[in-house]
Amino acid sequence: MKSLNILKAQSLLMELVPEALSQLSDERINSLNILEIDCKNGKYDANVYFDSGSIPKNDINDTIKQLKKANGFIRSYCLSATSWYRCPNFTFKSKNFDENISNINTLFEKISKKDKNGV
Repeated sequence: MKSLNILKAQSLLMELVPEALSQLSDERINSLNILEIDCKNGKYDANVYFDSGSIPKNDINDTIKQLKKANGFIRSYCLSATSWYRCPNFTFKSKNFDENISNINTLFEKISKKDKNGV
């Protein structure tokens, strides 16, 4: 279970990372939808999950490369907006939001079928 401080940091980063991305001139990444931020090792590392549903599959790796290049700017932006001593190092990962919803709906259907069968 995560501490309250980590949860607060994740919440704040969910606001700051999209703001920082919107400041960039690269149109491939400045309007990405950030789905989740998961802090690890205190606040030293954070996985940033973005919605890859609108990105062609062959461009996802290029998008991740661009985000890695922008990592320093994003960290500087977050530090200037907070009073933190250190900002997490971001690792960017893609997640398809539509696939996740489809998987969740499939699970609910399976549960519903089991309930109807009395299992």
